[in-house]
Amino acid sequence: MKALVYTARESLAYRDEPDPAVPLGECMVRVEAVGICGSDMHAYLGHDERRPAPLILGHEAAGVVVEGPGTGRRVTVNPLATCGQCRACKSGRNNLCPQRQILSMVPRQGAFAEYIAIPADNLVEMPDNVSFEKACLAEPLACGWHAVRLGAQTLDLPLTEARCLVIGGGAIGLGAALALSANGAGDITISEANQRRVPALKSAGNFTIATPDDVMAEAVGGYDLVIDGVGFAATRATASRAARPGGVIVHIGLGDASAGLDIRRLTLQEITFIGAYTYTPEDFRETAEAIFDGRLGQLEWAEVRALEDGAEAFADILAGRAAAPKIILKP
Repeated sequence: MKALVYTARESLAYRDEPDPAVPLGECMVRVEAVGICGSDMHAYLGHDERRPAPLILGHEAAGVVVEGPGTGRRVTVNPLATCGQCRACKSGRNNLCPQRQILSMVPRQGAFAEYIAIPADNLVEMPDNVSFEKACLAEPLACGWHAVRLGAQTLDLPLTEARCLVIGGGAIGLGAALALSANGAGDITISEANQRRVPALKSAGNFTIATPDDVMAEAVGGYDLVIDGVGFAATRATASRAARPGGVIVHIGLGDASAGLDIRRLTLQEITFIGAYTYTPEDFRETAEAIFDGRLGQLEWAEVRALEDGAEAFADILAGRAAAPKIILKP
């Protein structure tokens, strides 16, 4: 099969690779669309020891089952494979399974390829009227859906009454904003530094789009719920400042792992900080259904390119030339 392979820091090769082996109980899926994630960029820059070269990256996939249970089905793919037997899995929090594996992380090759192997239980069948390009957004949008669910459970007022700030207008942040809207929130601001993204963000929903400077110029404590979809020191500092006393911060982004959080303010103002990692199987299914029935909007803000042009797409994202919140590759 053809695949886009991470070969060294900032280096990708489009080349022939062996088809994946398909263990018992798993399926081979022909990939029809796969998104580029921020975690793929981290690996590309050599910042993720869990993704050493050479490796096929990519985990935001949709396609057709060509071998195994349900052959012929059109599916979107939950890339998180778990044991199903541990305490976390049995409580429905499979994302915290200590034995979890994810496509694009050793030992599982990823979806920047013509084919992947994945457990049958990880596949959600999609209607014929939904495109693969929209269906592959289930994975990044599920991260936002999960974050919104955790934040709403903790917040001391309903989302319909909450003033919400989402930091970051990439697919993770935009997904959180769309999930907030789908779950009743009406006052949603997205903070985004890359002005190339603004038209796509405005077209995606009824959001207020602000620059980071605009947000920092506001009075301290102006938001009930803050979702950080970036995860750098500067965005954690913004989140710490923006959350009101008794408010909630949900941290999804994995930009870096140091500094920014104002522990003193969080303590004195009883601000709740929640780390949100991926999603549960139920979050993923609910997100897919929200895509299928239109609750997350038209989802026409992604840019589509050929897999063989993937190296150029990564370079464009790194250089800030990509205007779309998400680039989708098609094998």
